[in-house]
Amino acid sequence: MPVDTGSALAADDLPRLLNINEVAEVLGVNVRHVRRLVFEHRIPYLKWGRLLRFDPREIERWLRASCEQHQERSAPAAG
Repeated sequence: MPVDTGSALAADDLPRLLNINEVAEVLGVNVRHVRRLVFEHRIPYLKWGRLLRFDPREIERWLRASCEQHQERSAPAAG
């Protein structure tokens, strides 16, 4: 019996989720810092039971948004 995959995501469409060690390495920080960001809900993450996983696309968006916010705050006021 064929499976209807018209609205379902194929495995190829899904990103490979990162674990906390991989995110720490990408960000250049230690695991403890990433855990603090998760605890403070300052970084996008997924949680299944005790497992923490991170979508690399969401991490990239989060980094870009953080950079943009920093640039806006440090830009001189127009006037």
